[in-house]
Amino acid sequence: MVFALISRLVNGVKEGVKAGLEGVSDVGGAIVDLVKNTTVSLLKGTAEVVTTGVDAAGSVVKGAISGVVDIGAAVVGTIKGIVRGTVRGVMESGGKQDEAIRGAVSQAIHSAKELGLNVGETAVEVVKGAVEAVKEVGGDTIAATKTAVTTAVEAATEISGETVETVKSALSGSIEGAKKIIDEIKK
Repeated sequence: MVFALISRLVNGVKEGVKAGLEGVSDVGGAIVDLVKNTTVSLLKGTAEVVTTGVDAAGSVVKGAISGVVDIGAAVVGTIKGIVRGTVRGVMESGGKQDEAIRGAVSQAIHSAKELGLNVGETAVEVVKGAVEAVKEVGGDTIAATKTAVTTAVEAATEISGETVETVKSALSGSIEGAKKIIDEIKK
């Protein structure tokens, strides 16, 4: 059941993003609402999102990145918007804030590595996107920052020691409060 949902989400978002971006010149500007609306419509009436929020968010990010890659747009310019739209869409569909953030940020970090993108820059953009999304839906931005930073570091840990240091350094220098959060992780 969960696998069917994940597969449907990845493919549905991928096709929705490809169709929605066809002929659009400002891909970065269009991506947030496109991903959010696609997520909401695909999750509408799906009770599984409550129990699989992390998987749902990760699937949306994976599908959106695939759609962006398929149309030949630069993922670097869209990753923040993809995460922002994903977190908003999952939360508006009844998903929990921390699960939406964990799934979206983790998948974005892993996808960045797979695509050969700068994982440090990606981490900064996806943390900003997650926090902006939470702010837009009236959630707890302090908790969102902590969840996003922690998740980015955890995802980097799954990749390599070098990636962890790159992500920690990038976040500490660019995200307010990140250094304190990262120092707490070490304890």
